[in-house]
Amino acid sequence: MVRTKAGYAGGGSINPTYRNLGDHTETIQIEFEAGKISYERLLEIFWQNHAPWERRPVQYMSIIFFHSPEQERAARESLVLQEKSLGRKLVTQIRPYETFYLAEDYHQKYYLQQIPELNSEFITVYPDIKDFVASTVAARVNGYAAGLGTTESLAKEIQEFGLSPVMEKKLTETVSSLNG
Repeated sequence: MVRTKAGYAGGGSINPTYRNLGDHTETIQIEFEAGKISYERLLEIFWQNHAPWERRPVQYMSIIFFHSPEQERAARESLVLQEKSLGRKLVTQIRPYETFYLAEDYHQKYYLQQIPELNSEFITVYPDIKDFVASTVAARVNGYAAGLGTTESLAKEIQEFGLSPVMEKKLTETVSSLNG
């Protein structure tokens, strides 16, 4: 994964906000390197991390936006496989990507922002929120802060993050505590 951005998509209203979402859905936009992780693998992660059979309001509905015919095919095939695997009809919608609206600053890298010590270092490095949102390192650290990584995987890449030794220790302790 290169970058992640929290935002809104799928609706017809212009410039939605969290308080005025209209008919949009809260989404995450993921930029990834196909040579490192496949779209199909991202779909597997998508299915594993929510209940795609639960009907929810538009704001929280299960939805996949595709950018190409190949992604559409892969998404539809994965939906069929999931329905067979789970033995139930899923409510996930699959739609073409049209417009993505960036969510408010406090939604970006949410889990990272919940760790004040780490967040303060990122604010120092990325005083402009646009740079923070675009940061691959912030996206990676946010994933770990959300519990999506092991201490072993963190140890393999933590030196690449450019964190101070104190922050490396804090992140390692955080990941260790999340993984029990």
